[in-house]
Amino acid sequence: MSGIVHQLGDARRGKLPGNMLGFGRALRRAGVRIDSTRIALAAEAATRVGIQSRFDLAAAMEAVMVSREQDRLVFRELFDAWFRDPELASKLLAQMLPSAEGKAEPPKRRPRVREALAALREDMQAARNEREVNFDAAMTASDRARLRHADFNALGAAEYRLVEKLARDIPLPLPAFPARRLRVAGDASARSRIHWPGVLREASRTGGEIFRLPRWSRREQPLPLLVLVDVSGSMERYVRLLLAFLHAATRRAGRRDVFAFGTHLTDLTPAFRLADTDAMLAAANTAIDDYAGGTRLGESLAELRCHHARRLIGRRTLVLVISDGLDTGDPAALDHELQWLHRHCRRLLWLNPLLRYEGYAPLARGAATLHRHADAMLAVHNLNALEHLAASLAALMQRQVTRNIHDGNARHPQA
Repeated sequence: MSGIVHQLGDARRGKLPGNMLGFGRALRRAGVRIDSTRIALAAEAATRVGIQSRFDLAAAMEAVMVSREQDRLVFRELFDAWFRDPELASKLLAQMLPSAEGKAEPPKRRPRVREALAALREDMQAARNEREVNFDAAMTASDRARLRHADFNALGAAEYRLVEKLARDIPLPLPAFPARRLRVAGDASARSRIHWPGVLREASRTGGEIFRLPRWSRREQPLPLLVLVDVSGSMERYVRLLLAFLHAATRRAGRRDVFAFGTHLTDLTPAFRLADTDAMLAAANTAIDDYAGGTRLGESLAELRCHHARRLIGRRTLVLVISDGLDTGDPAALDHELQWLHRHCRRLLWLNPLLRYEGYAPLARGAATLHRHADAMLAVHNLNALEHLAASLAALMQRQVTRNIHDGNARHPQA
C-alpha cells in the first residue's frame, strides 16, 4: 500500500493527474487502446474510491480504462508492477516515458522495452507470485519453456490461467479423407480421369492448342470428430483447459460433436458452436450438472448409442475419449458399449493425462477395458503433449492406411 500512496501521491498536491498520465502512457505502449478521456476518468475514479484499498482502486481504474477483454490481463499485470514498488515504478518511468528534464529516452532502448512488454503480456501472470518483476525477455522465454512441460495438475492458479490462454493457440489439424465430391485440379494423379470440358475450354483460348490436361480429383475434407470428455473429480484440473484447447483448435473442423460424461452424458455441441471460447466455457459450465462426480463411461456410451447414434457418420468419425480411465461402472457394460463404438467409428483414441507417469499401466478395470478397445493411447497432460497431438494423430492415421493397403494386398496377391 505504501507503494501506491507513494506513486499516486495526494490529489490535493496535484500529483495524481501526472501519475495517471504516466500510467496511461505505459498502457498505451503495452498495446491497450486508451485516450486522454479515459485517463481523466481514471483519475476521477481514483479520487472517488481513494487509495486505501488496492483492490478497489484497481477495479475502479480498470472499469474506465479497459474496453477489450484481451486487455484486462495487460492492465492487471502493469498495475501490479507500477504501484507495488516505488523503485520499480521509477524504473518504468525511466524506460518508457520522457525524463523530468523533457529529454526523451534514446531510441536504442525503446525496442527492448516493447519486446519486454510483449513478453510481459504472456508470461508475467504466471511469475507474479514466484519472483520479482523483471522486464528481461530472456527470463520470460525461460518461463515459457518451463510451462510447456509443466503438468496441468501441478500448476498454480495464475499459471493455470496463463497456460489456458497458451493452449488456445495450439493448432490441431485433423486428418483428412477423400470425399465423394470431385474437383478439377492441375496437380491430380496421372491415373485420374481427364476433365474434358476443361480441356476444350482451354483449347478454345489458345487457338486449338492443348498445353495442359486438367483432371478430376477427390476433395479432401477433415474427418468428422466426436469428443467424449470425462468431467469426474479426478479430471477436475484438466477439463476446463482441454475444453478451451479443443474449442480453439477444432474451430475449422468439418463436423464436431462434443459430449461430457460423468454419471451421465451431457451434450456440449451447442456450446461449442459459440465463437468465443470464454462464452463456450460459461455455457458448458451451465450445462454440466454432474461435474466433479463419479465416472460411468459404460452408461454414458449406452445413452450415446440410444439417443445420439447418428453423430457417428458412416464409420468415418474420429472418436477422442479424454479420461483417466478410473471408471466406477460395470466393466461388462463398458466392454459391450466400447465394442459397439469401435465398430461404428474410424479410429478410437484414448487421451489419458495419467501418461505423465513413466511407469503408468492401465491396471484399473475400466482403464484396462478402455485400453483393450482403443486404437492408441496418447498423453494430454501438458502443453508439449498438446503440441505433439496433431502429429501423433496424423501418424496413427497413416499407419492405418498402410495397414489397410497391406491387408488388401495379402487378400489379393498379385500374379
